[in-house]
Amino acid sequence: MTETALIIASLERFGELCGDPVSRIYTRLFAQHPEYEDLFVMDTDGGVRGSMLATCFDCIIGIAEGSDLPRYELQAARMTHEGYGVSETQLDAVFIAIRDTCREALAEAWTPAIEESWIELLARLATIGLQEV
Repeated sequence: MTETALIIASLERFGELCGDPVSRIYTRLFAQHPEYEDLFVMDTDGGVRGSMLATCFDCIIGIAEGSDLPRYELQAARMTHEGYGVSETQLDAVFIAIRDTCREALAEAWTPAIEESWIELLARLATIGLQEV
């Protein structure tokens, strides 16, 4: 399987196992970065979290598939979040939380090839930043 196929297959399997992943991913993110929870104090219905994750998944799949559109989405998100005091690296923590939550859910089905594909993808996502705008 190609890196793209492995990323997409892991996300599809994750969706099958977990349904709506919002609470699982944000629980992990807030456990790893408790200071981020305050950024969502006004998100009482979870809409912002859901929308943010949808954008993250669009970026993950798009970048994995080689599309340029997610690059612009991610640059815009980095610019917006900079206004909230969230650095480029801090924003990458969401992608890491997605990967880690997906890895945990897939358990034994998470292979070294999937891990390597995610490492490569996260490295590519991390290079997309404000300096490119």
